[in-house]
Amino acid sequence: MTPQDAADFDAVAELYATARPSYPRAAVDWLVGQHAGTVVDVGAGTGLFTRLLDGRARTVIAVEPSRAMLATLRASLEGIEAVEGTGERMPLPDASADLVTFAQAWHWVDVPAATAEVARVLRPGGRLGLVWNLRDERVPWVRALGAAMRADGDHFRGETDDPAVDGPFGEPERRFDEWVRPCTRDEILADVRSRSYFALLTAAEQQHTLDDVVDVLESHAETRGRASIGLPYVTASFRYARPDAGTGIRPT
Repeated sequence: MTPQDAADFDAVAELYATARPSYPRAAVDWLVGQHAGTVVDVGAGTGLFTRLLDGRARTVIAVEPSRAMLATLRASLEGIEAVEGTGERMPLPDASADLVTFAQAWHWVDVPAATAEVARVLRPGGRLGLVWNLRDERVPWVRALGAAMRADGDHFRGETDDPAVDGPFGEPERRFDEWVRPCTRDEILADVRSRSYFALLTAAEQQHTLDDVVDVLESHAETRGRASIGLPYVTASFRYARPDAGTGIRPT
């Protein structure tokens, strides 16, 4: 993530903390496994995924480049160590983590640099875990919602490619969890406003986007007039193992 990307998220930090969905317990358990030692959550944002790691590992460290996001995380998760950094540069010692996670964050990294940095921070035999909440656009009204939101990349349409990850990591293990998030119309609109790209739109473009979302919600039987709307998601999780043998990799 570039400094400008981090600054874009500064403007939506408080809204992000309340508007974005959490993650299914089964997906978190699968990524973390049993007897986790030190887990590093990178691109931790306001701590949506980090809080789910608390109690599942001996030590949890959050790494986040946005200072506003980091401040929100520290205020809500006082017992978690939180440091400023990126996927490409973590202020952590070599071979200090058993698991490094990126929740809704790997698509922001420079893949070669971030892969090398994760390999440096992980102990031999450690794991890299990547996870995304994806709107299930196999459902027609959800696909219309994604178009109205001007969203791109955080959807599921029946299949998804493996994330790009360099060596020394090989093929990942994969898991897909289907679930439904109960939302009000206002919560869906807050989700739209919490996105970094939304903050970059003009006031007229923002209003047009929100109006388009309301039009979708008012034109489908599954959503029209409902106090609670069930928004289908697929959580896609990928687990990569770092080889036991040393690689000599250092960050670029």
